[in-house]
Amino acid sequence: MKILCIEDDENIAEIVKIGLESAGWTVELASSGTEGIELAREGGWGLLVVDGMLPGLDGIEICKRLRSGRDRTPILMLTARDTVKDEVRGLEAGADDYLTKPFSMEVLLARCRVLLRRDAREKSRYIHIDDLEVDTVNHTVKRSGIDLQLTQREFGVFEALLLREGTVISREQLRLRVWNDDAAVGSNVVDVYVKQLRSKLDDTREPRLIRTVYGAGYILDRHTKA
Repeated sequence: MKILCIEDDENIAEIVKIGLESAGWTVELASSGTEGIELAREGGWGLLVVDGMLPGLDGIEICKRLRSGRDRTPILMLTARDTVKDEVRGLEAGADDYLTKPFSMEVLLARCRVLLRRDAREKSRYIHIDDLEVDTVNHTVKRSGIDLQLTQREFGVFEALLLREGTVISREQLRLRVWNDDAAVGSNVVDVYVKQLRSKLDDTREPRLIRTVYGAGYILDRHTKA
């Protein structure tokens, strides 16, 4: 597994490299945003670890450019910007996770493993979580053995939430993923589809799987209660 770390601080970059390589991954370093995005676009990476503040292009712009080019490589943003607003900006730009400096290597490794597992799940045809059975090729979803009969858009919203299980996804992220950045699609349209999905997916079943995180977006969490 190859990981690209885009970090301009030589000391931090070396610490990250040593830590990731100790876990068995191959690591390449880039010291600027311009160099980093060029390497990222070559492909073949299992994960990108991207500093938020970089010379050339910052981490936000790197995320935006890669996602606009349909690059779905998992991205962990590693940055000193530690406000909630900064984290929201990073996630909405396309980062899959956000870790602030200073950080512990144990947490960094755990976050990387989670993102790599999610990516492997995303590339698999069948996904099973508790009583959910999902066929990502035929776009069918069953819960407790019952076919839920989702429309194409509903499945798109569901798949986006499922593949980021346990993580809040903003309305903007859902719009970008499901509607391919269609400017005519507003957040109210996203809300309508989430509501329709809930009525089919949760209905009277427990636990309720989709929860609204007010001011942030939606989360699919198997531990959510009614």
